[in-house]
Formats: sequence, C-alpha cells, structure tokens
Amino acid sequence: MNKEHFYCNNEKSRLRENSVNLYNVKGLRVVVKNISLLFAFRDKFLSFRQKVNQLQKKDVFNADGRHTFFIPVDEGFKPTTRSDLIDAKVIDGHVIPNYVLFTQATPETEEYKSLAFSDNVKVIISFTTSANGKEEITYVKSNTVAGDAKHSRGVVLADIVRANIPVKNGVVHLIQRPLMVVDTTVIDFLKEKEDGPLCKFYEVIMDLGEHNQFLNELTLAKDITLFAPSNEAWNEISVQNIIRNQQKLKEILNLHLVRERLPLDAIIHNNMNQIYQAPTALPRKYLYFNVINHHNNLTLTVEGGGVNATVTQTNIAATNGFIHIIDRVLGVPYTTVFEKMKTDPMLNITYNLGKRQMFNHQLNDMEHRYTYFVPRDHAWLKFQIKHPSAYNALFKEDFGYYTKQILERHLIRTDRSYTVSDLKLLANETHPFVLPSSRDPLRLRVKESDKNYYVEWNGRWIHVFRPDVECTNGIIHVIDEPFVLESDIRATGSADKTRSTYAFILLFISFAFARILEN
Repeated sequence: MNKEHFYCNNEKSRLRENSVNLYNVKGLRVVVKNISLLFAFRDKFLSFRQKVNQLQKKDVFNADGRHTFFIPVDEGFKPTTRSDLIDAKVIDGHVIPNYVLFTQATPETEEYKSLAFSDNVKVIISFTTSANGKEEITYVKSNTVAGDAKHSRGVVLADIVRANIPVKNGVVHLIQRPLMVVDTTVIDFLKEKEDGPLCKFYEVIMDLGEHNQFLNELTLAKDITLFAPSNEAWNEISVQNIIRNQQKLKEILNLHLVRERLPLDAIIHNNMNQIYQAPTALPRKYLYFNVINHHNNLTLTVEGGGVNATVTQTNIAATNGFIHIIDRVLGVPYTTVFEKMKTDPMLNITYNLGKRQMFNHQLNDMEHRYTYFVPRDHAWLKFQIKHPSAYNALFKEDFGYYTKQILERHLIRTDRSYTVSDLKLLANETHPFVLPSSRDPLRLRVKESDKNYYVEWNGRWIHVFRPDVECTNGIIHVIDEPFVLESDIRATGSADKTRSTYAFILLFISFAFARILEN
C-alpha cells in the first residue's frame, strides 16, 4: 500500500484512510470538499481541462488517495502553440502522488517525484519563494532531470495564483502556466511578468534603451547561459550607485552572460579536477565556479569581477539556453582585499601565510589602494613539490619574518590600484615598469598571449590566472607562481637546518650531562 502524507506546520504526518479534516498553518480547521476535482473552478482552466479530456487522463485527477495537483489557468495558454506541447507525460508532471502539500508548511528544500517519473522521463517538483520588495511570491517548479526529444531538461517556474484548495482526494494549487513546457526564450522569461523573479534585471537592461546590444543578444542568440541577479540583489546601495554609469553598466551586464549552454551538471563535471572558468561576453573576463558539497547538498558559487555570488536557483530552461539566478550583482565589489582573501576558496594558503606577524591586517585599510599579486593555492602546492623544506618553513612561527618579507614583495600600496590593462600600458614586453612594493621595488613586464596575461618577474613569465579581482580598496591579480627568490629558499632552508642543528646540540649536551650524573 502506498504511504500518504500531508505537510502541516512543517511536520509530516500520515493521513488516515478515512480522514475528514485537515488543518492549515494557522491551526484553523478546513473541511475537505467532497467534489470532483476536474469540475471545480472549471471556468479557470478550460484549456487544461480540454487537454486532460482529449488525452483521456481524467482518471489521474479522480484517483483515490491523497495527492497534490497543480492546475494551470487559462492565462498560461496565451501562446496558442503552448497547448500543442502538452501531452500525457506533461499532465502527469502536474501531480505529486501520495502527498498533500500546503504551500507555507512545505519545506522549500524538499523535492517530490511527480507522476512523470519513469525510466525515460524524470520530473521532480518543489516549492520556492522569491522576494519582490516587501512582497514574497510563492512558485512551484518542475525540474525535468531526465528528458527526451519532446521534454526538455531543466526547470520551469510557475506562480501559484491560488493555493491550498482542499478537495476530496488531496489539495489543488492553481498555477499561472503549465509545468514542464519549455517554449520561451531567455528574454521572454525575464519580461514575462511585471513582478516576476527577475523583473528588476529586465528593468536595468531596458535602461540602456529599447534596442540595446545586450537585449538584442539575449533575443537572437541560440545557445547562452545567463547568470541573473535576483530582484533583491539590485537593491544594494553600491549597485544602485554604479549602474548610473551606462558604460560600466554595459560591462556589468556582459559579465553575466556566457555564450554557451551551461546546465548545472556540465558545470559540476567541468569543475571536478580543476576550478572551471567560462569566458563571458565581456572580453577577457571569465566566470569562476566552485561546487560545495555539504552532506550531499550541492551549493554552486560563481565569481565574476571579484564578486562571489551563490546560485539560488539553477537550470531555468529556455529555448535558447539556461538561466541561473544568483544572489549578487557580479562586477560590483563589496568586500575589502582582506575580506576577499579570507573568503576566496582559491586563496586559502596565501591568506593563512598572511596571518604571520599580522600582515593581513593592513588589507582592510580604506585609506590606501592596493594591488596584490596573490599566488593561488595550486601555485603554492607546486612550490611545495619543488621546495618542501622551504614551503614547510614558511608556516612555522619562527620564520614569520621571512614569510612576511616574501608576501611584502607581492603587495603594492599607493594612492591607486592597477588593473592588468593599466600595467600592460605601463610595462610592455620590452620596457619593465617599477612598482613600489612593500618590501623592495617590483620590476615587472606584462604581455598578452592567446587571451591570457603574463607578468615577467625575475626572468620568469608567470601566468595571471585571474586578473582584476576588484575589491573596495584595491585589486587582486591571482597568479600561478609566487615571487620567491633562490635566496629566500636558501634563507628558510638554512634557518631550518640551523634550528635542527641547535636542537641536536642541546640534545647531545643533555645526554652527556645525564651520563656525567650517572657516574
């Protein structure tokens, strides 16, 4: 026998076979209506009812038991061709069997198998909410995790226009559009509703004019992925200030667009052995991804222009690509160099080295502007393989002086910060430029090759893995090799040997003294 459940006050309970009463989230009794589902509110969903009858799926909605039904209203069939895309499998995708789910009481993180969950097509359903000013809108989303030629993979979001209608065999939610049906472009999704989950993003795009280049690309492109900031993300004061500059706004928008389809599983696959980077529509700018697996719950973060954002909704499907909703606007810095160093998963080793002799503390200073060449973790691990003793010595308290000296060579503190483009103008391949680092003058040359930047230091060309990570008080350039001299290696190595020799001498003296006492 199938188990039947309902969610009320965030607690899951078994429904008794002869249950008559349910309780809503406020504890008020709701009498289950003894009516046939398909004839309730018939004037609201004529189009869907016709498809149900045409495909002989009426029994799905009259089935005994306790189920959750999602019924799209006629408004959702305004594209006249949409009705043609609804087949028997799509209708099954509007039913969650054996669960009675009320919107406010059902956890957002819970996913439920729909009736459309078979060997070929697998559709799961969940609830989500989105803030639009002071108002909170509840959506239902279908996620086709396995599709076929007729049923595209990805998420479809639908407003719940009337929720929690109790019926004899469960509960009904009237929704704004059909689930599972992917028939709109990326730009159609953005502008679909005035109070939609990305309505603020669409308003910002339109601030550039009705026929601006970014809008045209979203409309005409065939394979794109848009990392779209939520409505809340645009309310940040720093964002409001910077988007008034139209040239800067164009750059920021292009930073959110990737000219290929990037569903979540593709990002995870590409990120397995190395940090995945995807080129954006802004020349020479990339997005960098990090996948965090905590108790089998995956969290995807994306960084662009120095801003790290969390993807709050993945894989919204469109006919020309995917949309991922993120919680921050990329390219508008909100952290200091110190805060960025502390939170960036790629820069852990340099940050920990900077704890020696409080080197990191200055990086919170807003009175100066910093340009910091930061070796990424991978660079330090390569250094460790070549020079294990020197690497280990850098982390020892006794060698904090040497560690601080090495880091000072990477840091420039002046009244301005330098992008890689700035440095390239000042220091090309033939003429080095001298920067006043915290330790001694830093002589650099800069070149560009195959859309990548390289800095020449001490006769070695070093790849700039992530240029121009913007912060509120400076810029970080993530590099693939630390600025470490042979003399640094000898100094740390010899100091380590000296300490070992000194310890050996003390041990020998103690041993000899003990023997004398014995005699």
